[in-house]
Amino acid sequence: MSDVLKVSVISPERVLFEGTARGVIAPAFDGEIGILPMHAPLMTLLGKGILRVDTVQGEQRFTVDGGFLQVVDNQVRVVTEQASAA
Repeated sequence: MSDVLKVSVISPERVLFEGTARGVIAPAFDGEIGILPMHAPLMTLLGKGILRVDTVQGEQRFTVDGGFLQVVDNQVRVVTEQASAA
């Protein structure tokens, strides 16, 4: 059982974050969603808001607008139409 997630945050311009995290809170199209290690497989559309990635060094925050989030095998992939560090 793993206690961390592998997280990627990708926009059309660049990779904004790639690393490990204890959790992710994302602005799904219908409200916020929290992802912890061992989460069931999931794919959802993203809305507009703040994506929070809880790393051991602290919280990384990104403003996102649209795209999708995928969770599979303790990997979280966020592919967004627009993103920037918040």
